[in-house]
Amino acid sequence: MESASIAVGSAHAHEHHGPPEAHSSSKIDRQTLGILLFIVSEAMLFGAFFASYFFLREVSNPTDVWPPDGFELPKAIAGVNTAILISSSFTIHWALEGARKGNREAMKMGLAMTWLLGATFLFIQINEYVHLGFSARDGAFGSIFYGLTGLHGAHVFVGLLLLSFANIRAWRGHFGTKAEDHLGVEVPGIYWHFVDVMWIIVYVTVYIL
Repeated sequence: MESASIAVGSAHAHEHHGPPEAHSSSKIDRQTLGILLFIVSEAMLFGAFFASYFFLREVSNPTDVWPPDGFELPKAIAGVNTAILISSSFTIHWALEGARKGNREAMKMGLAMTWLLGATFLFIQINEYVHLGFSARDGAFGSIFYGLTGLHGAHVFVGLLLLSFANIRAWRGHFGTKAEDHLGVEVPGIYWHFVDVMWIIVYVTVYIL
């Protein structure tokens, strides 16, 4: 009887309270899952801005001319900028493949080139704002144009911060060939691909359609 009581007491002592623990054999790392969930929330944010854009274009535009008279967009410059940002998707992929295969030089060069391409994109966009000839205060189109492209520009800036940390760590030799050792490259890479894809949608919507 005494041994049974001890066994019962031991079972109660080790009884788990609260939510069940995460399954340790999950194929998706917690950091990767976190950035994916964050991207989903950011996609919803962009969706709200796109909804506002199309509402203004279809409902609040009686002249049926888009952009309205007086608004000229530099489509060619924006096209070149788009090509620059798309190129950065290939360089970040090169960096991640280098990290996976233990090619540290490819990883470092890929990260550095991605940062430079992203910074170039952001510089050209800011320069575009300076020379556009209209501001966010100039009508509904000015507001939604700066709101949508500015939102994306803010995401590029955040991506550059993540890439800055990744570059510093890469040059200090922090990343290995194991999956858990190069998450510092993979997570910023996933975010950067999202930024690139989102810009393609913004460019086609705002500059082309």
